[in-house]
Amino acid sequence: MISRRLFLTSAALIGCSAAAHPLLTPMAFASAPGDNRLVVIILRGAMDGIDAFQPYGDKNLRRVRQTLSLGPDHGAKDLDGFFALHPGLHGLWPLWQAGQLGFAPAVSTPYRDKRSHFDGQTMLEAGTGTDLDLDRQQDGWLNRLLQAMPNQSWETAYSIGAEDMRILQGPAATSSWAPEANLAISPQAMRLLTHVYHHDPLFREAGERAMAIAAGLEAEGKLVPDRKEHLALAQFAADRLNRGTRIATFSLAGWDTHARQAANLPDMLERLSETILALRDGLGSHWGSTTVMAMTEFGRTVHENGSAGTDHGTGGALLVAGGAVRGGRAMGDWPGLAEGDLYDGRDLMPLRDIRAYAAWAMHAKFGIAQTVLEQAVFPGLDMGSDPRLLA
Repeated sequence: MISRRLFLTSAALIGCSAAAHPLLTPMAFASAPGDNRLVVIILRGAMDGIDAFQPYGDKNLRRVRQTLSLGPDHGAKDLDGFFALHPGLHGLWPLWQAGQLGFAPAVSTPYRDKRSHFDGQTMLEAGTGTDLDLDRQQDGWLNRLLQAMPNQSWETAYSIGAEDMRILQGPAATSSWAPEANLAISPQAMRLLTHVYHHDPLFREAGERAMAIAAGLEAEGKLVPDRKEHLALAQFAADRLNRGTRIATFSLAGWDTHARQAANLPDMLERLSETILALRDGLGSHWGSTTVMAMTEFGRTVHENGSAGTDHGTGGALLVAGGAVRGGRAMGDWPGLAEGDLYDGRDLMPLRDIRAYAAWAMHAKFGIAQTVLEQAVFPGLDMGSDPRLLA
């Protein structure tokens, strides 16, 4: 049997392309005082926020997107007369109607221009203001949150070969766990990975070897596909959050849609939808005190590329859900898709630092002072006005 442990061990030696690979899923937990619960989901690979929450009311959308983000006339569900919900997220429609789902459509970290998955994810999890701070700032923003909370404690959990998440690294005690998962890749996924990593010689060679091994084991009946690991993550997180844990974070990988996005993104969005619904169902009455924040390292290009996909961009979307969320709305402004409105002439212009939304959520949930959030948890952040993220 080829296990996730083997793949993770190999991937650590491969290079930066592994950051966007769909088979890397670490998970971590921490306990904290009080009854409020926070779940942070890192969407590794750069989710296309323009496709997830489609701005069909922008007259320039049809000009820049010929096959993607086509709005209610093509299966998306109208949200507010301007934005529409991608069909892959339709499972979350009842949450939108209940005011338990919202999104910020044009956000980013301070990371700019280099568009590296590893660097973008590291900055997102470290919570720093510039990539120059990354070597100096070794802990993550959720760990610094715990350091600012009185009477917090750690709770025993389990680790099965998963790398630590930077977002919870630091001196405050935390625990980690991940389900044992066999490495199974569908033929479609194999074709996609071959295409996406074709121009990365180091990763291409290692990836081809790994997929050949996986294909051989599957043919011999020694490889058992596991398509529901995201549900296991959500269910285990809910179980811990129903006990002493108050903060949980894990990642869902596979959002790097350079090619055939219309065929590949729906599956990832459905997994995200299923993950959030599994959290809701597992938390039961505790869902009312829960906030889920799904964030990604950067957005994707406004224009489609020649492979019917999108490339690494800047502005992206933040998804928030939970019984504690003041949802049913888009949070923040829309920059527009006209050529003069784009960042660097190619990307969605970010209008707000994604860290500000996280900071205001922690201020409301855990009573952390604004000065602590701006100076210690997110060094150098200007939180700006309160977006009233929570009910």
